Amino acid sequence: MTTESQRGGSGLTHITEPPGVAPGTGYTQVVTAAGRLVAVSGQVAFDEERRLVGEGDPRAQARQIFENLRRCLAAAGADFSHVVKLTYFLTDIAHLAAVREARDEALGDLPLPAGSAMQVGALFLPEVLIEIEAFAVVPE
Repeated sequence: MTTESQRGGSGLTHITEPPGVAPGTGYTQVVTAAGRLVAVSGQVAFDEERRLVGEGDPRAQARQIFENLRRCLAAAGADFSHVVKLTYFLTDIAHLAAVREARDEALGDLPLPAGSAMQVGALFLPEVLIEIEAFAVVPE
């Protein structure tokens, strides 16, 4: 199944079910786009004063991370409609449900971007449970 993303004129094509590939759950298998690449470094749940939001709470951390991603994208002239790929780094894969909940709140009814999720042994601080990076393409 292929869908064209029309929202905001993003110019993205989402291929959710490429022939011969099992459908994904909670992400799109392939996203194509033409334009200016925006790469957002891994974001964690720090507020603007570098205080951790939601210590021990993956839902609160995920929500703060998506707010940080929104702000980073905006600084580059982009928004979530331009995101082609999200990569999740989790200290416990069980936190993926909280990440997807926060992602769905942030993206609303936008088509899901491509995605990867992995459990890691640790992030740079023991209190940090989740890190998320994003790639977006803004039409020229």
